[in-house]
Amino acid sequence: MIKSMTGFGKGEVALGNKKITVEIRSLNSKQLDLNLRVPAIYRQAEYEIRSIVGKELQRGKVDVTVSVETQAVETSAKINSALFAEYLSQLRQTTMETSGKEVEMEVLLPIIMRMPNVVSAEAETVSEDEQNALLEATRQAARHLNAFREQEGAILIADLLRRVDLIESYKEEIIPFEKARTETIKARILDNLSKLQVEVDHNRLEQEMIFYLEKLDITEEKVRLTNHCKYFREVAANEDAAGRKLGFIAQEMGREINTTGSKANETNIQILVVKMKDELEKIKEQVLNIL
Repeated sequence: MIKSMTGFGKGEVALGNKKITVEIRSLNSKQLDLNLRVPAIYRQAEYEIRSIVGKELQRGKVDVTVSVETQAVETSAKINSALFAEYLSQLRQTTMETSGKEVEMEVLLPIIMRMPNVVSAEAETVSEDEQNALLEATRQAARHLNAFREQEGAILIADLLRRVDLIESYKEEIIPFEKARTETIKARILDNLSKLQVEVDHNRLEQEMIFYLEKLDITEEKVRLTNHCKYFREVAANEDAAGRKLGFIAQEMGREINTTGSKANETNIQILVVKMKDELEKIKEQVLNIL
């Protein structure tokens, strides 16, 4: 199955009063370039997230964003009530001994809250269920992105195969001009020789002309181009993650088209070669987006 490297996937899992959301976006890249943004509390699961995404997506510039929503107010700050009461008792006793009157709670409260160890922050921990929910949301997002990639890939490969067909049709249009080209070259050589007004060994001339025309023959290039187009279709139909291989085949197609152009020596053939090159460049651009 041909896949595009561009896509978007989203996964959501609810757990108690929390909803964990994972979003994954990808663009084309030669390797897997993974950028991960997660809340600090989930840092411990970063390796598992990377492993899931890497296995599912294989290649591309991938951005993973994890977010969590909660309906309840949560804080890691804890008040030591026993210590708070002890500080309060001591402060009231001290103020009574020094001033002879009791100080209001509104005055003492901010003082007590700043005292050592009254407020402490406990290290946040993630339960096993919450971590499993996070990983499941990641798998969902990766699967949805893969489904998106498959849809895009089907559109891409249909366009590429259409362009391969066009290249082959332009190649076939060359055939009628080949014989006319040969006759034109022969006539031009004979015309130039007649203008020289010298004796010519016609047997030797015929041999040299055959040798010259063989150098301009493009039969081999057409045969190889046909084989490359056939192989392109086979790889597209039968192989997964075929982007690199299709790129190499497109390069080989370009070699044969360029050689045909350099040997053409005929206006109509050159026009068809330009059309083939135009389609091939579009193929090369699109192949870069294929996994």
